Amino acid sequence: MPASATKSLRVAVLADSDTRWKWGALTAKRLMPNDSDGSEIRLDGYLLRGRATPTARQLQEVGVHADSLREVTAVEFLREMEQQSYDILVLSLVGGGVQAMLHGLRSAWAGREKRPVVVTGYVGVVYEKLADGLLLRHGADLVLANSRQDADRFRAVYEGVGADSSSVTEVALPFLGGAPYEGEYKPYTVVFAAQPSVPDSRRDRTYLLNRLIQHARKHPEREVLLKLRSKPGEHTTHIEELPYQKLVQGKDVPANFRLVYGHMGDVLDHTDLLVTMSSTAALEALHRRIPTVVLTDLGIREALGNHHFVGSGCLASWDQLDAGHRPAPDADWVARQGVAADGTYATAFDAARERIAKLLDRPGGLPPLNPYYTPETAPGYLPGILARHHLGPDGVPLPGAPAADKAPGPVRQIVRRAARGAYRHGVQRVAPVIRRMGEL
Repeated sequence: MPASATKSLRVAVLADSDTRWKWGALTAKRLMPNDSDGSEIRLDGYLLRGRATPTARQLQEVGVHADSLREVTAVEFLREMEQQSYDILVLSLVGGGVQAMLHGLRSAWAGREKRPVVVTGYVGVVYEKLADGLLLRHGADLVLANSRQDADRFRAVYEGVGADSSSVTEVALPFLGGAPYEGEYKPYTVVFAAQPSVPDSRRDRTYLLNRLIQHARKHPEREVLLKLRSKPGEHTTHIEELPYQKLVQGKDVPANFRLVYGHMGDVLDHTDLLVTMSSTAALEALHRRIPTVVLTDLGIREALGNHHFVGSGCLASWDQLDAGHRPAPDADWVARQGVAADGTYATAFDAARERIAKLLDRPGGLPPLNPYYTPETAPGYLPGILARHHLGPDGVPLPGAPAADKAPGPVRQIVRRAARGAYRHGVQRVAPVIRRMGEL
């Protein structure tokens, strides 16, 4: 990092869910200079208010701490950025949120001599909406790619539409780590990493749950764990209409089967076999050389995300696992996925650190943010994205947007909590009922 940054470095992270807070905060820490540089680093967290704003329990489970952390609307955040002077800003949001912030920040920083280096990226495997998500993130100074494969794909998309691809920077997933797997634990432990929205139907989720319970019955000497992301009523990055906690109610389960929460890294510390449909947990397990299976029972389909693992050597079915199958990952495939099981993880963020250092030392400061989407290039798409965050086509807050100069009063806080609770009730209780009625 440049001399100006080694004395005091201020970093902000804006996130819209528990998973994205984890990715954003850990990415910010990975991008920091080494402790030996003597830098004083301050990390401020901002949680974008919405349906997936993490609860206190979820934040504690993530285990990433900031010097300050508060909930904001998009307009409140932009006004905060007008008043604060950060060195680095990490936007850990859904694509539309990133695009809105890029335009809002361009407007907020207009005429400003210095602005932060803006960083964004993806929280895990990119298996859908590649072009859409990437173009919504274009305009940040660094668009992080979690693997060599993603970096190649990202550059191809940007270059294919005539957009600048120099922002694409290869790193790795920021939450990899833990001791390598060295042998079987007692008891042998199988962990199924559940996902909120994959698969999304009651039939498929019930099937997976039944097979997991069946595996526990067939192997009473094993401990079989269902690793859950959230408790009923909480939301993560994706909507969960049918939590496994509800599906398991009333089922006769064996003594060696149980539900677990907590940090995935802690669970992997005692895992002999990680099973999933397509969770990023598979990459965490592969990084630690833990035997990993991506299920084929429901087919290999883009909608499930398990197509991303074609060529990995990890694809298998419950029938094969019941019979004792042990997967052997393909070394070449693993090397292209940013898993860094070969010991190169310590240097995975070096290129990003160097790029940020150069941008922080750029004479005259950084130019205005320059997203690919503008009112000229996407007049039928961009205004709607900005309006969802109370921004006009020029990125300026619309009249009547939430004020940033006063904290929400008690009544406003109660209304917000009630609205969020009603939304979650609608997603998890009302929507499935309506769907079933429509299928009659």
